[in-house]
Amino acid sequence: MSDLLLEVSGLVKHFPLTRTKTVRAVNDVSFSIRKGEALALVGESGSGKTTTGRCILRLIEPTQGTLVFDGHDIGKMEPATFRAMRPRIQMVFQEPYDSLNPRMRIGNIIEEPLRLAGGLTDKERRHRVEEMIELVRLEPYSIGQFPHQFSAGQQQRIGIARALVTKPDLVVLDEPTSALDVSVRAEILDLLSDLQHELGIAYLFISHDLTAVRRVCDRVAIMYLGKIVESGATEEIFEKPLHPYSRALLSSVLYPDPAIQLSRFTLEGEIPSPIDLPTGCHLHQRCPWVKPRCLEAYPPFEIYESDRRVACYFPDDMATLRT
Repeated sequence: MSDLLLEVSGLVKHFPLTRTKTVRAVNDVSFSIRKGEALALVGESGSGKTTTGRCILRLIEPTQGTLVFDGHDIGKMEPATFRAMRPRIQMVFQEPYDSLNPRMRIGNIIEEPLRLAGGLTDKERRHRVEEMIELVRLEPYSIGQFPHQFSAGQQQRIGIARALVTKPDLVVLDEPTSALDVSVRAEILDLLSDLQHELGIAYLFISHDLTAVRRVCDRVAIMYLGKIVESGATEEIFEKPLHPYSRALLSSVLYPDPAIQLSRFTLEGEIPSPIDLPTGCHLHQRCPWVKPRCLEAYPPFEIYESDRRVACYFPDDMATLRT
């Protein structure tokens, strides 16, 4: 039996603005997630990573592409059919308080996905909610309280409990710690890591926080202007980025030990508009290593070595740079 859980192929999402202008948010994105694996989607704001996650959850409909979840083509499912799959694919949102109904008690908030899914008695649902409260390390009395009575970190724990209550196979985490203080962020990352190993669930971890990614994720896919420019095992990418954009992102990370910080590698200017994408490699206007070939055509996303893929004509140049 295959251990492949999610396979995304040729995903495209465009948002028409006018008759002549379109936001090209996601452009031919392909990746896979194995059962029990944590994959990070990383990139600047506007890179298309959140749009990709929302397409997978069918919160927005893809323009084109294939979404296969555990052997089922969920991209072509009718909404009613897909609703039966939703308990297996859940989401944790960026802003914990905004994702919780302020008028509902915590027990009801966590229980709500079970009510929508059906199939359990009142007693079974209450027992499952109690299990979730304990699992995310909240006090039992939390069940009867309201969201405003909790800190941001506790609210995110509630959001995690709600996502896990249906026993999903995949959880999409959309910047789950970006709204939290540093100390609370570390606690939530530890919790997410512990839950993944304890429950065997898979994560699609959408983030710009590379420190969080290194702590939680097995593999990384780095996005720029709607395309994946590099992917591979987390430690391999951190130790030897092969794409100039990856190098620039990683060189900005602050490590506790200065000896392991990458040498400074900066890009020029701002990320271009997804309405008017550059010709050739989308990074060529900002890349300090740009060559004439980069302006001619977008480089193919190809295997470099083992499980490493990169969309760059000159990955060997990046590989030989000193850290």
